[in-house]
Amino acid sequence: MKIEIKNFGDKLVSRPAGREAFLALESYQLKGLSENEPIEIDFAGIKALTPSWADEVVTKIAERFKNVKLLNADSMTVQATLKTLREYSNLKI
Repeated sequence: MKIEIKNFGDKLVSRPAGREAFLALESYQLKGLSENEPIEIDFAGIKALTPSWADEVVTKIAERFKNVKLLNADSMTVQATLKTLREYSNLKI
C-alpha cells in the first residue's frame, strides 16, 4: 500500500489537520489491512511538514504496521521532522 502524503496538501502544519488526515486514511486506505502489510509513505512534493502533523500520521502508521518504508524523504523539512519524531515520539523508521 502506497500512501502519497501530498494528497493532503503540500504544507502540512497542524496536529488537528494531521488527526483528520489519519482518520481519513484509517477509514479508507488502511481499513482491514494486516499489520504485516507493506506500507510505503511517499513524501514527494511536500514543501512543509511539522512534527505535530507527522506525529498524528506517520507515527501512528509506524505503530500499527510492521513493514513501513519512507519514500522521497530527502527534503530538509521532512528530514528535520523525522529526526524530531525519532527523538521525542520514539519513531522507529
